[in-house]
Amino acid sequence: MGRKLYLECYSGISGDMMVASLLDLGADQAVLGNTLNSLKIKGFQTQVSRVKKSGIDACDFNVILDAEHESHDHDMEYLHGHHHDHEEIHGHGHHHEEIHSHHNNHEEIYSHSHEHRGMKEIRLLIQQADMTEGARTLALTIFEILAKAEAKAHNVPEDEVHFHEVGAVDSIVDIIATAVCMDNLDITETIIPVLCEGQGTIRCQHGILPVPVPAVVNIVQAYKLPIQIVEAQGEFVTPTGAAIAAAIRTGQKLPEKFSVEKIGIGAGKRKYERPGILRAMLILEELPDRDLICKLETNIDDCTGENLGYVMERLFEEGARDVHFTPVYMKKNRPAWQLNVICCQEDREKLEQIIFRETTTIGIRRIHMERTVLNREQKMVTTLIGDVKVKACQVDGSWRYYPEYESVARLSREKKLPYMEVYQMAMERVMQ
Repeated sequence: MGRKLYLECYSGISGDMMVASLLDLGADQAVLGNTLNSLKIKGFQTQVSRVKKSGIDACDFNVILDAEHESHDHDMEYLHGHHHDHEEIHGHGHHHEEIHSHHNNHEEIYSHSHEHRGMKEIRLLIQQADMTEGARTLALTIFEILAKAEAKAHNVPEDEVHFHEVGAVDSIVDIIATAVCMDNLDITETIIPVLCEGQGTIRCQHGILPVPVPAVVNIVQAYKLPIQIVEAQGEFVTPTGAAIAAAIRTGQKLPEKFSVEKIGIGAGKRKYERPGILRAMLILEELPDRDLICKLETNIDDCTGENLGYVMERLFEEGARDVHFTPVYMKKNRPAWQLNVICCQEDREKLEQIIFRETTTIGIRRIHMERTVLNREQKMVTTLIGDVKVKACQVDGSWRYYPEYESVARLSREKKLPYMEVYQMAMERVMQ
């Protein structure tokens, strides 16, 4: 069972914000560095540092390109220009946690970051990287989501698209780093209630685009991501960030009750009205201390009594808590039976299959219900003629006792005594 992640995208999401938040949650930097060093791309470094955004301490993940490979079209820079608007780097930039160098000596697939890479080259790059299969699969999924969105935006076939988002070195690093960190933290569920996005326009290599940019809108549409447009000006959700959200999101509703295991805060590169942070939390769901059951019901007007009696036996055999029939009149004044089954939620699917197999019904209604039950226990009492099972229930501090029918009936048959006589014998023993 993996861990559950909650992403609070109050200020949107981008690739570098996502990686930083996961590193802040404790993702192993050595594992990440090993993967990034194995990439057949040269001319970049990654820097992990602490910064402040609106006074909030956050982790920053930065991909630094050398002069030869510096590009104008990668994830954050091509949208916003070249200045990184951190409010404050602790210690004036001298106390970075770690800097990875990635000037690889082996033969590289790509010689220059200005080349616009397509999915064929990206797949080969990921395939040859040193990473787990789980991380590899997630990285490919993110890239494919991004490729589909960009292909639709530019109206070109998916395999033929060569676009700046996927082709830029820092986008490649952000996506692969996200996949490695998610896998390293063993995150299998991710809850994203909403993506907050700004308003206005941004400038990119194609000119001026509206916010959200076309690729983000395509991803939001394709993957039904909930989005909220806020009053602030600026682009909070980048195409890379949207693709990551679409790939990892498993739900949008938080558990009714949960505890927070750890918090990670990732910094963005721009200063907006809202603090440019992505807050990630590892959460533990607290199961409600309620007794929950499931009620199944269906109307049947064309089964024999023998058939229905057999169904009741089968349902009890397979764990039903209670089964009963209620006489009803259906359409065309047909006399019929409503079958009602009370069961645990984990037995629901198994019992539904029995009803479908053994009756003529074509539909079953189900209701999840809470119930209030008395504190109870089973005990055995010994009478002069044998042992009898007794159910004991506590009410207002006192106990009530109910001899079990099957146990009393068995002794009555064996000893050829009236049922009520054996019942009374059991009650007398339990009250002693």
